[in-house]
Amino acid sequence: MRTMLSLAALLVAVAVVSANRTAGPSDFPRTTIDVGVHVSDLEASADFYADVIGFTEVEGFDVSADFATAAGLTDGQPLVVRVFVLGTGESATKVKLMEVPDVETNESENAYVHSQLGFRYLTIFVEDINAALNRLRAGGSEPVADGPVLIGEDPSGNYLIVVRDPDGNLIELIGPKK
Repeated sequence: MRTMLSLAALLVAVAVVSANRTAGPSDFPRTTIDVGVHVSDLEASADFYADVIGFTEVEGFDVSADFATAAGLTDGQPLVVRVFVLGTGESATKVKLMEVPDVETNESENAYVHSQLGFRYLTIFVEDINAALNRLRAGGSEPVADGPVLIGEDPSGNYLIVVRDPDGNLIELIGPKK
């Protein structure tokens, strides 16, 4: 848990430093990224990200099998992608959920962030960690361990909650208590 708190504190510090940099030319027209998540149950995951976490669903899209294969996304499988956003406009964070039925898929080892290599969790900043915790519990989710946990020593600062989505992926929520 100590490592996770240190990592979360580092992420908060990097975000603050990045926000204070002077803007210069960039090779990137958007400074946010979209995250694609292959899920085992699209409806359950859509409910979780919308109702429990608080994303808003926007228009999704389909990817043909030919395009997905040519791009290296699938081995001949089409994709139906549902899109969920935090915020508005082009720079809103997007989580793109997709389910590919009738294929054998390996489950990820998600016990801890160090359980396997690769992208391990999403960090979502919230206005009120208590409200987020209430929304989680109302949706049937509980923190993975102790939570909310204070980041640093200032009780007026940010707190961290780690939860799992329906496939066990780790989601950390960071924000102040109001």
